[in-house]
Amino acid sequence: MRAYKTILPFIKKTWHHYIVGIVLLMLVDVANLMVPQVLRMFTDWAQKGQLNVEKVWICVMGILGLGIFISIGRYIWRTQLYGTAKELEYWLRDKLFKHYLILDANYYKHNKIGDLMAHATNDVKAVSNSMGGGIMMIIDSVFMTLLTVFMMIVTVGFKITLVALLALPFISLAIGIVSKPVQKRSKDVQNTFSELTTEVQENLSGIRVIKATGVENIRSKGFSSVNKKYRQRNMDLVRMNGLFHPIIDLFSGISFVVFLVFGSHQILTGVITLGAFVAVINYLHMIIWPMVALGMIANMFQRGIASMERLNIIFAEKYEIVEKENPVEIESPDGSIKFENVSFRYEDGLPRVLENISFELKPGKSLAILGRTGSGKSTIIDLLLRLYDVSNGKILFSGVDIRELKLEQLRSSIAAVPQDSFLFSRSVADNIAFSLKEPIEIDFIQEAAKFAKVHDDITSMPDGYDTIIGERGVTLSGGQKQRLCIARAYLRHAPLLILDDSLSAVDTETEDEILQHLRELGQSLILISQRISAVKNADHIIVMDEGKIIQEGTHEHLMSHKSGFYRTLYDHQRLETQLDQKLRREEAVVDEE
Repeated sequence: MRAYKTILPFIKKTWHHYIVGIVLLMLVDVANLMVPQVLRMFTDWAQKGQLNVEKVWICVMGILGLGIFISIGRYIWRTQLYGTAKELEYWLRDKLFKHYLILDANYYKHNKIGDLMAHATNDVKAVSNSMGGGIMMIIDSVFMTLLTVFMMIVTVGFKITLVALLALPFISLAIGIVSKPVQKRSKDVQNTFSELTTEVQENLSGIRVIKATGVENIRSKGFSSVNKKYRQRNMDLVRMNGLFHPIIDLFSGISFVVFLVFGSHQILTGVITLGAFVAVINYLHMIIWPMVALGMIANMFQRGIASMERLNIIFAEKYEIVEKENPVEIESPDGSIKFENVSFRYEDGLPRVLENISFELKPGKSLAILGRTGSGKSTIIDLLLRLYDVSNGKILFSGVDIRELKLEQLRSSIAAVPQDSFLFSRSVADNIAFSLKEPIEIDFIQEAAKFAKVHDDITSMPDGYDTIIGERGVTLSGGQKQRLCIARAYLRHAPLLILDDSLSAVDTETEDEILQHLRELGQSLILISQRISAVKNADHIIVMDEGKIIQEGTHEHLMSHKSGFYRTLYDHQRLETQLDQKLRREEAVVDEE
C-alpha cells in the first residue's frame, strides 16, 4: 500500500466524504442484518399461532422502514464513495498531465506516446476503482462479516454458528493463495495495454505513410499480434479471477448443506426455533457477498497497486531543466543573443552535437544559420529555448545567462516556428491564437494571417477562420501549415523571432514577401534554412557542418570564397533553379502546341 502515498494530499482534502460514506455504509449493513430478525419474529409468531393483523403490520412496517432507510442510505454512501473516487480520477489525471508538461524534452525521446496515454487512461482508472469500489468492498466485507457472525451468535448461539461457518477459513485461505498470481497477471495486462495503445497511436499517426506505401496488410498483422497478446494476458487474468466464485460457491454450498442437516436436527430437538433457523439461512445467504467481495478486493487492489506503481515511476522522474531559486527577470528584453564556446551532447558517452559554437546577434538584427541536415542547426534553437542545458560554455539572452533567467520569461520572449509545423484539431483562428494566454479579437488574428500571406487561403475555406482543420492540420498543404505557424509566431510580438526551416514548403515569391515583412518588424531574427534564397539578405550568416561553424559573414563575403561550402551550395542551387525554369518553359511550349 506504500504506492498510494502519492494520493495522500487528495485523501487529506476529501477524508470527510469517505467518513460519511463509510458510516452510512455500515448503517445500511446493520439495517440489512435486521431484516432476517423481522422474518424470525414473523415465523416464530406464525409457528406459535400468535400471528394477528397487528403483528403482521408490525412486520410489514418494519420491512418497509428498513427498505426505505437502506435505499436512501445506499444512495448517499454511493455518491460519497464513488463520487469521491471520480474526483480522485480527475485529480490524479490532472496531476499526471501537469507532470508531463514539465518533464524535459529528452524524456519524450525515450518513452512512447501510446504508453504515456495508457498511464493517463487505464492506470488512473484502476487507481480510482480501487479507491471507490475497493474501499466500499473492504468496509462492507469486513464489517458485514463480523456483524453477520455476531447476529448469528445472538440468534442461535456460538456452537451452531461455528458449525454454519465451518467453511469460512477455507475460503479465506483460497483467496490468499490466488491473490499473488492475480497481481502478476494484472501487471502484465497493464503493460500489454500500453503496447496496444502505442501500436494504435503510431499506426493512426502514420496512416498517410501506410496508405502511400501500401503496407496495410503488414501493419494489420503487426496490430493483430499485439492484440492477440493482450487478449491472452486478459484470458490468463480471467482464468485466475474465475477461481474466486467457484471456490466461494463450493464452500458456501457446503455450509448450507451442513447447516440444513444440523439445523433441522436442532429444530426437531427444540434447541432452536423455526424462526431462528430461517434467520440463519438468510444470514448464510448474506455472508456470501462479503466472501465474494474479499476476492474482488484482492483483484481490484492488486490492479490499483500495479497501476499506482507505474504512475509513481513517472512522478519520480525529475526534470533536468531547473529554474534558479531566485531567477532574474529582465524589464525589457531586447532580443539579443550571444553564444560563448557552447558545446553540447545529448547524453554522456555520445558524441558532441555542437562543439565550441560562438556567435552574436545584436538587437533588431538578423542571423541566418545554414548547413547540411544533421549539422546541429536545430539543436542551437533547442538550447536557446532551454529545452536542454549546454554541456560547456554559456548562452546569453539580452545580456543575461539563460540559466539565470526565469523560464517563463525566456520562452515568452522568443517566438519560434519549428521545422514540424504542428497544428491542433481546432479552428484556424484558435490555431493562430494558440500560444496566447488571453482571448484576442479576430481583427488581430486576421492581421497575423495577412502578414504570413495565408489570409486569402483561409477566406476560401468553407467556414473561413472557423474552419476546423483536422488533426495535425491534415486538411492543409505543407505551405499553408507553415504560414499558419508563422502567423502564430507573429501574433506573440516577441523580441526574438526564430524560423527553423519554416519556409521550405513555400514558393520563392511568397518567401520573399514574408521575409521582407519580417525585416520591417524590427525584431531580432534567426533564420535556419538550407536555401540560400532565404538567408542571403541576413545581416550575418553562419555556415555549420558536423556541429561546428565552418564559415561566417555576410552573403557578399561568403560568396567571395569560391571554394567555400556557401559558394558551392549557391552555385548548385542556382543551377537547379535554371534547370527547373527551363523545364517549365519547355512544358509551356508543349502545352501551346
